[in-house]
Amino acid sequence: MKSPITFYKEQSQSHQVKATALNKQMRLLSILRLLVFLSVAYGVYLTFSNWQVAVAIAVVGIALFLFLLLKYTNIKQQRNLEKAIVAINEDEIKINNDGFFDRLDGLEFQDPLHEYCLDIDLFGRGSFFQNINRTYVKEGTEKLSEAFKANDISNITKRQQAIKELADKAIWRQNYSAIASLIKVETPAKSINSWLSNYKPKFKSFLKFLPLLFTVVSILIFVGVYVNIVSANVLGIWLVIGVLLTGVFLKSINVIASQTEKLKETFKQYAALLDKIEQETFQSELLIEKQKKITQEGEKASEIFSELSRLLDRLDNRNNLISAIFGNGLFLLDIKNSYAIEQWIKKYAHKTTDWFDVISFFDAYNSLGNYTFNNPEFIFPEIKENEDVILAKNLGHPLLKTEKRIDNDLNIKNEEFFIITGANMAGKSTFLRTVSLHIVMSNVGLPVCAETSTYNPIKLITSMRTSDSLTDDSSYFFSELTRLKYIVDAIQTDRYFIVLDEILKGTNSTDKAIGSRKFVEKLVASNATGIIATHDLSLCEISDELPEVKNHYFDAEIINDELHFDYTFKDGICQNMNASFLLKKMEII
Repeated sequence: MKSPITFYKEQSQSHQVKATALNKQMRLLSILRLLVFLSVAYGVYLTFSNWQVAVAIAVVGIALFLFLLLKYTNIKQQRNLEKAIVAINEDEIKINNDGFFDRLDGLEFQDPLHEYCLDIDLFGRGSFFQNINRTYVKEGTEKLSEAFKANDISNITKRQQAIKELADKAIWRQNYSAIASLIKVETPAKSINSWLSNYKPKFKSFLKFLPLLFTVVSILIFVGVYVNIVSANVLGIWLVIGVLLTGVFLKSINVIASQTEKLKETFKQYAALLDKIEQETFQSELLIEKQKKITQEGEKASEIFSELSRLLDRLDNRNNLISAIFGNGLFLLDIKNSYAIEQWIKKYAHKTTDWFDVISFFDAYNSLGNYTFNNPEFIFPEIKENEDVILAKNLGHPLLKTEKRIDNDLNIKNEEFFIITGANMAGKSTFLRTVSLHIVMSNVGLPVCAETSTYNPIKLITSMRTSDSLTDDSSYFFSELTRLKYIVDAIQTDRYFIVLDEILKGTNSTDKAIGSRKFVEKLVASNATGIIATHDLSLCEISDELPEVKNHYFDAEIINDELHFDYTFKDGICQNMNASFLLKKMEII
């Protein structure tokens, strides 16, 4: 099996070759367009005295020029797609070599009142979100953040299957992401959905047939002029009538044009994303469910989006003076296109929310699939509802490099509570975040950093980083008490895994020891499951009275006047502390 980096290098090279070949085709088409233009101009010049022949040459020449232009545009789109795929693979190589710290950190999704996201480096610089995020659609980024904060323990296996399948569809994912990366969205999906659902039609039903009737008459008059049956003045008068008739509806047309001006590219690219979803064959239940939301009732959402994109393109042609005069004067194109857009809105506005949701879902889940693909050594936890909440072998922190990471075994059963002691910098806090991320990743459906893992789904709640608030006029200690009260209330109504780090730091040591002991006793009496890290060794005495409480520690040793850590999770109570040694070592005391 190829390594992810080997795959990315091969993909980058392959698609760069394709992009280069398409560039050559674009240059050739540009030369052909120039030759057609010059040939038509010369032909019209030679036959100018015979206007019928000149018109025929011009019509054929314009048709050929437009064909070449369309061909050029299509190849340019394909070239841009190839370049986008190259960029995606180059990004993955760069992240592997240089890290991910320059990417979107998701700090705007941070919520200090959330059950855990502030405490476990879920968002912000160096966060799990910054490491995993590969979304390109704003709503997809939001959906990814929502998945991390959902604390959802239902349907985990269903999500695992979807993520596994997307991990195996690396080429499909990259094509989808490349299309998404080309979208220049100026209007958020929520705004588009709101406008569509609240739009009030302005064009009456008779306008459906008026442009058609007007077009037929225009063609008949033009044919009559061409064969010298009708005077050219009649065509001129008819042209003026068409322009004036369009002017009657100009205000309504301008309203639609102004509101849709920035949407056509969005719908064009979104149509391509929907088409990618529709054309793919999925096996997992969740992906099939999402696919069905855009392919029901015999109509494909991609074709419906493409239809609106084409209508918006046509309406946008009114900005071209020649098209505005002759298109409206002879064919009432603005009326025709505006009416058609209104009919599209009337028919499909109620469905677009679901379609946008499917697009953002795949954008978010592609990040999860990409993460799984990038970490083939990680394993999907086996979901079992038994007495072991987490039974993991060689559990490690997913953001630490393999050569620096120390993995540990963990077996914590339902309604057990671990007290972890240890020296400063011995690894307690990192271990707490490792366990917390195991729970979050498992609930999302992701593979975890472990050799094996059996997991009984449980929600997570933490208190590790409490801060005071000047705006709320609350002290650090009061903020921490508020957080602990929040935890106590939460476990009365649902099953949570509790992670605490050195609680009650805002009071004196004696008061802290008494308060911490009573709080842990309260949690145990509530049949809670969790971990608390502390420097207070007296707290470990609870295990003598409560069999649910187990003592563990991380150790530090002073060898040859140097501090050494093994970062190994051990049974028992830590006896070695290092604060005094470090103060002396750093010549502070």
